[in-house]
Amino acid sequence: MTPLLSLDGLTKAYPGVVANDSVSLMIAPGEVHALLGENGAGKSTLVKMIYGLVKPDKGQMSMNGAPFAPPEPRAARAAGVGMVFQHFSLFDALTVAENIALGMENAPKMNALSEQIRKVSDAYGLPLAPDRIVGDLSAGERQRVEIIRCLLQEPKLLIMDEPTSVLTPQEVDILFQTLRKLSAEGTSILYISHKLEEIRTLCDAATILRLGKVVGECVPRETSARDMAEMMVGKVLATPSRSGVAPGDVLLEVRALSLPSPSAFGMPLREISINLRQGEILGIGGVAGNGQDELLAALSGEMLAPRGTVVAKGQDIGSLGPIARRKLGLLAAPEERLGHAAAPDMSLTENAMLTAMDREGLQRGGFLHWPSARKFAERVIEAFDVRTPGPWNAARSLSGGNLQKFVIGREVLQRPDILVVNQPTWGVDASAAAAIRQALLDLATGGAAVVVISQDLDELMEISDRFAALNEGRLSDPLPTEGLSVEQIGLMMGGAHGMEVAHV
Repeated sequence: MTPLLSLDGLTKAYPGVVANDSVSLMIAPGEVHALLGENGAGKSTLVKMIYGLVKPDKGQMSMNGAPFAPPEPRAARAAGVGMVFQHFSLFDALTVAENIALGMENAPKMNALSEQIRKVSDAYGLPLAPDRIVGDLSAGERQRVEIIRCLLQEPKLLIMDEPTSVLTPQEVDILFQTLRKLSAEGTSILYISHKLEEIRTLCDAATILRLGKVVGECVPRETSARDMAEMMVGKVLATPSRSGVAPGDVLLEVRALSLPSPSAFGMPLREISINLRQGEILGIGGVAGNGQDELLAALSGEMLAPRGTVVAKGQDIGSLGPIARRKLGLLAAPEERLGHAAAPDMSLTENAMLTAMDREGLQRGGFLHWPSARKFAERVIEAFDVRTPGPWNAARSLSGGNLQKFVIGREVLQRPDILVVNQPTWGVDASAAAAIRQALLDLATGGAAVVVISQDLDELMEISDRFAALNEGRLSDPLPTEGLSVEQIGLMMGGAHGMEVAHV
């Protein structure tokens, strides 16, 4: 059978790094093919060459046996390549149909397009109303908009980059049903994900990249997740572990905190209460859009709550902003790494200065001391294995996973007394995720109090002492993680409280 897509010796180099080094692979018609590799392995560069965003330095591509060299995404789409990016490119204030029209070359009239959207959404089990405002949609529904936009172009190859990173287990099941239906109809899928059990469930074949080179291929169903992870990193993976530490004094106490929604599409917080001790990790789960961003903002001081109290280390900090809270030892790392946690066009040294100036003494006599900031950035890069040519590189030049490692490392190395993190391992590979989780465990072992907000339930069960769930801006009563069942977690995420959960 002629491969749908064939890559032969693709090479792409940037100053200081070879992103892809003579990469070859083949994807058959109707095949679901996984592309695996740790952060910085070259996955993003490779799919950008396929999609026409980047031109290879060497090598050839062919589609159905004919030469394929798209000079731009428009040409790739015309040849039958669609791509659903990890970060959605949607306008909140527009409808589903209006957003889809913006991504089409020759969009039909709105009535005709709305009918097409309904037909495709029904055919592939992706329920979506064309007239809904995107800002009112859940993360899973937003992803459906991106997928339907691609499906309307009838692609031969669909590239998906970390498609389940913001989905609930139920939404993942719906997505996989859709992808299996597409595969059965002959559409090939190139699937990028760090969730290896999902790869084993869905994919027919896998190509593994390491440092820009193909280092292996496998059939995921016949290969364990651990074996695939170790092929990716080239070493035996360590399992995060923690020394038993008895909880100490209360470091963070939140009582009846309420916060209005910061925007028309945000989520208000309602009567949030938290009690967190030294050496303790509180895991907070929930479906995206239930108040996670707002909770971090309220704890970090980015948003001041008009009702309720926040007490850190015995001091009422409800009226203090982020800088004052940092000086007291309450640090935070938000979910949105590019633009919120890090300034895209600033160097890693400058981004280190932004949050560590006071705690790391990066100023002298009122002047910023850049040599000290550079040394601190270098410490973060080394300690968290951030793949970058150096601390002078701009934040936007890093892959998503490497920037995530830098953002988390920057906060952890400041030795916080209280750390609040949202999605700490979002978009990072198995090795980096294990290292970040170990760093959080080590912080708690050292006496810090840690709040981990995450949509990765496995992560929360692995590192948390207690678990609570956010639902429509309300926080459930926390329960000990040990012995907590999937049914209890599901009830908590659905808004159940107290005795209703305890008796499951």
